[in-house]
Amino acid sequence: MKIKVLQHSPADHLPNRRGDPTPTSRNLDPNIHPFARARERMRALNAAKMERMFSKPFVGSLDGHIDAVEVLARKPQSLSVVASASWDGDIIVHDVPQRQHLLRLSGAHKGKVSGLCWADGDRLLSCGVDRNVKLWDTRTSSDANRDMDVDSGPSEGRKPLGVFPGKFAFNSIDHHRSDPVFATASSIVQVWDETKNTPISNLTHSTSNETISALRFNLSESSILASVGSDRTFTLYDIRTGKAERRVTMQLRANALAWSPTFPTSVLLASEDHNLYTFDIRTLNTPTQIYKAHVAAVMSCDWSPTGTEFVSGGWDRTVRIWKEGVGRAPEVYHTKRMQRVTSSLYSADARFVLTGSDDGNVRIWKARASDKMGVVTTREKAAMEYRDSLRERWNMDSEIGRVARSRRIPKPVHKAAQIKHTMLEAQRVKEERRRKHTRAGESKPKADRKKVVIAEQS
Repeated sequence: MKIKVLQHSPADHLPNRRGDPTPTSRNLDPNIHPFARARERMRALNAAKMERMFSKPFVGSLDGHIDAVEVLARKPQSLSVVASASWDGDIIVHDVPQRQHLLRLSGAHKGKVSGLCWADGDRLLSCGVDRNVKLWDTRTSSDANRDMDVDSGPSEGRKPLGVFPGKFAFNSIDHHRSDPVFATASSIVQVWDETKNTPISNLTHSTSNETISALRFNLSESSILASVGSDRTFTLYDIRTGKAERRVTMQLRANALAWSPTFPTSVLLASEDHNLYTFDIRTLNTPTQIYKAHVAAVMSCDWSPTGTEFVSGGWDRTVRIWKEGVGRAPEVYHTKRMQRVTSSLYSADARFVLTGSDDGNVRIWKARASDKMGVVTTREKAAMEYRDSLRERWNMDSEIGRVARSRRIPKPVHKAAQIKHTMLEAQRVKEERRRKHTRAGESKPKADRKKVVIAEQS
């Protein structure tokens, strides 16, 4: 007699590694599970509520400055080192995980330090309103680090490696990715060589009469330089030719810009009109996306190293974290004592955000407010990924969407948002009535993206 036996390997019903969840098998026939959809919706609702309950984004602050923190700079190839500079003329190099000062340059500049960037290795470039660019060596010995405190350290009496005097007050600075070359922004854009005390070229436009407020080198094509100015212009330069290749004039001026780390042709602008814009430099006549949530001028912006998110800080005393391509409903961070945010920065691992504000503090935030700070086991990670997938699947449900969008924001910001919404709605109604009472075809509605750029020059 022949007997057939159903054999199952025990390994199919045991976790692969210690701590992994036990594998489960289910029959997905909907006739067997008539309440599966209702149970899944309830789990998604609980997941959305749990995310809001555990949303505590503030991690800590880095003190040391006594005036507004104007700029922040992340050290390349480092996860923990960040430099900050303020209006009191001091520059501090921070160890973010330890929340300690690695180096303090007291009186690095006379007056406000308006620009900061890292050169190759441990060298740091700074510029200020005292019309000087200075190159610093930030290396310190282990003994000096051990004996250093907040107010004193190995920086006492430290001299810069080089000083590059200019004719105008500097507003921004950025270093070339590979060459010993850096660019500065003042009344004109100047390109400098580290081995010379005078600029090697002046990048100007034939019709330019602006004050350059910010500039950045492209991360991929490093000879391309972008700048924004006080005359509402966004300009692209090529340092090989020394000319302005393309130039657009916008409705209001931009205060900051940042190149996308994953799409070399995409640039982000933080504008005075409360919005942020992403442009594809191949077609500058319209922005690819408009990001609307701030209720005051946007002063700073920075991309996540992954290129999927970016952070912005505004005059409305809030920090917003956006998803690339999603123009509304960003994550909002704020504290009671935080003043106007003048600088913002992503950490190199994309897990944290650093901001500098008028109250002299550098604050550390979690990039995702509900993330756990400690060690996450495999079981916990699987549970969090499951809850994320549930929220993503049920985000169109009205109740789950309401819970996920709920945010507590300061009362002045909420009132300003209401007033702004009322003004925009009144303007929309006025334009609609005007079109209704004009001859057909004479007044056509114009998309918001078509209104941003006034003129383009090449």
